Amino acid sequence: MTKRDFGFIVVVLALFVAADLLGAISTEAIVLLCVLVPSVILHEVSHGYVALLFGDDTAKKAGRLTLNPIAHIDPIGSILLPAFLIFVGLTPIGYAKPVPVDVSKLRSPRNQSVLVSLAGPFVNLMISALAGIILHLGLVSQAVGLNLLSGAENSTALSFWDGVIFYVGAINLLLGVFNLIPIPPLDGSAVIERILPSNLLPVYYRLRMLMLPIVIVLFLFFPGVLGNIFTPIINFWIRLFVP
Repeated sequence: MTKRDFGFIVVVLALFVAADLLGAISTEAIVLLCVLVPSVILHEVSHGYVALLFGDDTAKKAGRLTLNPIAHIDPIGSILLPAFLIFVGLTPIGYAKPVPVDVSKLRSPRNQSVLVSLAGPFVNLMISALAGIILHLGLVSQAVGLNLLSGAENSTALSFWDGVIFYVGAINLLLGVFNLIPIPPLDGSAVIERILPSNLLPVYYRLRMLMLPIVIVLFLFFPGVLGNIFTPIINFWIRLFVP
């Protein structure tokens, strides 16, 4: 990360703190951003670790197999984009600097590249499940304690930390599902890449470079399309883990 990038991040974070103190942004929005950034970083680091497992040490040599956010934060994708989405009331999404992977160094490039790509969404979904279990156990224990004290049934409101755990689960679920959409450059497109005949790969690679703006436009201007995907999944997660 350059000094310019680091300075940009510091300024943006300072603006968030100032906005919170002035009441221009909610604490909930800041919690969302604080959950999203490490979730995106874990997503990227997992790609590098799985690649290393299969013989590619590119990410390790680049110093990207670390949880230090400075090594992964992309000023636009990790801070500006999710912050903008939070400000306009949309579901926050973002990305970190992609972890470098040299597919040619993998022992079985075409097969193992799929596993490297799917490692990120898998980690997000596992974090979501773990957060859901922790939230469920915590809320159940609170409800039991209230019933024992009062002798009557009570509803248990989410505490601040319950809310943080809820957001950890929900944000990681959204990240995992979103990245499994089989549109380049999202991770789910690796499955399409694997089943394409070799003679079509050069054309696919050229098209893949043009798809990121389309994905961003789809998310920003057609939220209903993604909402039809996300809403049932989030509702299922809530029914499963929130008593």
